[in-house]
Amino acid sequence: MLPPRPPRVKRAFDLLVGSLLLIVALPVMLLVAVVVRAALGTPVLFRHVRPGLHGDPFEMLKFRTMLDARDSDGQLLPDAARMTPLGRWLRRSSLDEIPELINVLRGDMSIVGPRPLLMQYLGRYTPRQARRHETPPGITGLAQVSGRNRLSWEERFELDVWYVDHWSLALDLRILLRTGVRVIVGDGISQPGHETAVEFQGTQQPPSPPHTGAA
Repeated sequence: MLPPRPPRVKRAFDLLVGSLLLIVALPVMLLVAVVVRAALGTPVLFRHVRPGLHGDPFEMLKFRTMLDARDSDGQLLPDAARMTPLGRWLRRSSLDEIPELINVLRGDMSIVGPRPLLMQYLGRYTPRQARRHETPPGITGLAQVSGRNRLSWEERFELDVWYVDHWSLALDLRILLRTGVRVIVGDGISQPGHETAVEFQGTQQPPSPPHTGAA
């Protein structure tokens, strides 16, 4: 039996909102592309394979925020050594994520949903955590407006599963409104002591579900 697809109304919502946002953001995208090209060089876009609906891979698009600096062995330097002031500002303002609207129109992503993480995490999830892939990944999500990278991985995954189980169009709209506030505040971009987020190594013991509250 084929896995269930998301509700058609969610896809219609994504196409409508994604198209409007892309039109409004187009001048900003062009300006950011010019600045990134001048400051960081090419490529302007960061392309990375991420797991989408049901874990199927897709190529996610973002504006580049790091240098391609490598050590003597040709290995990339740590994020902290490659991150630039421009990159930090792009991440803090979430402008680096604007190209993901293209992924939304392609059908790879949704406006709202669990964030697409790394392919190697697929084998590290518990069966419950893996349920976060029962809906398309999103540009923003419940975990992002509830603390983002300041939450533990287990807390983020519990919020993702809660979203899967309680999805509604009204919930997506509330998350979008809260996203606007988070973007202005710029809170939770990175985990304390890290440039972005520490790698998820797997959950040793099932966590207790957090209180989600109203979105």
